[in-house]
Amino acid sequence: IAIEKGFTKRYILKSNKKELVRQIKSSFRAVAKDKDLVVIEGTGHAGVGSVFDLSNAVVAKMLGSKVVIVSSGGIGRPIDQIMLNKALFEKEGVRLAGVIINKVRPEKYEQVNEIVRKGLKRKGLEVLGVIPYKELLSEPTIRQVSEELNFKLLPCAANLEANVDKILVGAMAPHNALNYFSDRCLIITPGDREDLILAVVGFQRDKAKSGLRIAGIVLSGGIRPRKGIVDLVKRAKIPLLLAEGDTYSVASEVHDLKVKIRPEDSKKTAIIKDLIENYVDIDILRRHL
Repeated sequence: IAIEKGFTKRYILKSNKKELVRQIKSSFRAVAKDKDLVVIEGTGHAGVGSVFDLSNAVVAKMLGSKVVIVSSGGIGRPIDQIMLNKALFEKEGVRLAGVIINKVRPEKYEQVNEIVRKGLKRKGLEVLGVIPYKELLSEPTIRQVSEELNFKLLPCAANLEANVDKILVGAMAPHNALNYFSDRCLIITPGDREDLILAVVGFQRDKAKSGLRIAGIVLSGGIRPRKGIVDLVKRAKIPLLLAEGDTYSVASEVHDLKVKIRPEDSKKTAIIKDLIENYVDIDILRRHL
């Protein structure tokens, strides 16, 4: 079921729960055919979907699924969130297979791993794994920035799979901005700031031998630089994107972009597999399933 804009409003005014249930069960049967195991990804906490009578907890019960709760790193907040979700699932008679704590900062990993396990054990919950935070998994690629935010890729665009490690708004004079340029940074600047664009190209050429690369340039205001400038960016192999909004709005959109792992993200997929193998007890999970 695709929850598009206006869906919940239409449902409240004229509910059609039976049809939604039919669609969910039909889709599940099609996916589960000839499969030993089906992983159903929930959308947020256990109560999401309550507005149209099909919360994650209700759907889990409907499909006869056990649940693994995944919570972000920490101690107090994750335990509070897990217990709240546990109550909603238990209200529907859904069994919990265990808990996974995700995105734990490396510098706090040992402490969180020890304390959160003890805290949840007191609550009768088994921790299947505690996974450290990997920054690369939260970094968008230039292609994702372009596709998700509908920024136009100019013909010179190259290295679209480059990851963005840092977002920099280019507003100061070029000689000052140079102090802030760094490897894999995405620079957002108005399209008529040709002085800054040239500074980025110069930085790229100067640092190329050391392996540093500018992730890309986003030109705000829908302003396209002169052809000669675009050609220089192309020769430097820096991705160039064109956005219609003002610089602040564009920077905010990029900052708020939710990064999702795509099938073609082979490097990220390999990291995730490694994390699961090293930090999640699959044998215990299998026993609980």
